Amino acid sequence: MMDRSDIIDLYRKHLGEGQGRVATLLDLPVEESASGARVRCIDGREMLNCGGYGAFFVGAGHPAVLAAVREQLERQALSTRVLINEAAARAAQALTRVAPPGLDKVHFSCSGAEAVETAIKIARVNGRGRLISMTGGYHGKTMGALTVTARSVYQDPFRPLLPNVAHVPFADVGALADSLGDDASDACVIVEPVQSEGGVLVPPEGYLKAVEEVCRQRGAMLVLDEVMTGLGRLGAWWGADLEGVVPDAVLVGKCLSGGMVPVAATLVSREYFAPFDADPYLHTSTYSAAPVAMAAVRATVETIEAEGLVDRARLLGERLVATLRRLTDTHIPHLVAEVRGRGVLIGVEFVDGHLAAEFLMDLMDNGVIANHSMNALPVIRFTPPAVLTEEDEKQLEAAVEAACVACARRFPRPEGARA
Repeated sequence: MMDRSDIIDLYRKHLGEGQGRVATLLDLPVEESASGARVRCIDGREMLNCGGYGAFFVGAGHPAVLAAVREQLERQALSTRVLINEAAARAAQALTRVAPPGLDKVHFSCSGAEAVETAIKIARVNGRGRLISMTGGYHGKTMGALTVTARSVYQDPFRPLLPNVAHVPFADVGALADSLGDDASDACVIVEPVQSEGGVLVPPEGYLKAVEEVCRQRGAMLVLDEVMTGLGRLGAWWGADLEGVVPDAVLVGKCLSGGMVPVAATLVSREYFAPFDADPYLHTSTYSAAPVAMAAVRATVETIEAEGLVDRARLLGERLVATLRRLTDTHIPHLVAEVRGRGVLIGVEFVDGHLAAEFLMDLMDNGVIANHSMNALPVIRFTPPAVLTEEDEKQLEAAVEAACVACARRFPRPEGARA
């Protein structure tokens, strides 16, 4: 096995000088293997994975998902794309069974950004060439997805992007209505139920339902980007379910992979999918609905159902938010602005971005992996698997407390400041 310095050299040479530089600067360990919520490194360290950008909802290497993938891999990993295959049919059946009402059609892809691109094309082929998304939202970095990701630091190097795109403030239905105008039959609205990369921003109760209502009143298509929030992450099958919203399309990724195979999907109503029904070659991909990925999809959905992971995520999230609030209030109230979240999508907002980075590294020093937020640097995110054990929770609590103590030592509360 290669040692860490050799691996970093190869990163610098082939994968990007910046990646190698960051790995060196932050003294990042090298992953070797993973199972459940645990990641093992080549230096012998074992870390608790509460990050992974949301891909490990059922944990890594879940036995049921692994068995399904292994069986499919030995039989047929990829399809000819000329013939049809059972794995795709059964995966689509499983996913649409748990989808919001009316979303009976599905297009599979390999990433959340591809799912967004599919939705944009479906909108356009239905005459919806005007796109409206929310400031602070994140939808990916391919060209179409980047256009609706309202952050100039990612957009500016690649302009011009798609035309006829507007961004309105998140959680502001009035601004959305103004942007739509009286007749929005040419428009498509893309919104996240909770903005994850935006800093785990949970909108006021009723916001998503109000978005649906204004879209229906003005004639706009409604797409929910649930790449991060879907399939149980919020303690509900979908963010849409929390307010009884019935969108025209839902995007799903992250959790759909079962922590194993890159896969995403665009779930669509029959009405909006009709042009793709009429011409199956309008939008295709060699790896769309690859049998090995489809085996993972079906096994993941069935695992979430069989193990009651949606409810487990809800209860686990309630405990973790309470624990994080207690520990930050006790040790670093002067450094943390807010702890918030829903289910096992939890954000800790610091008063400054550099403090979030410090805390992230303190967590890693104490054996826990979390993530930063690309659109909100002061916020670190915890996206643990719903399969965390009692022992895992205790380890996480101990690590967070140790990180809080370390930060409090380096950045003490000013004398005379209120507790």
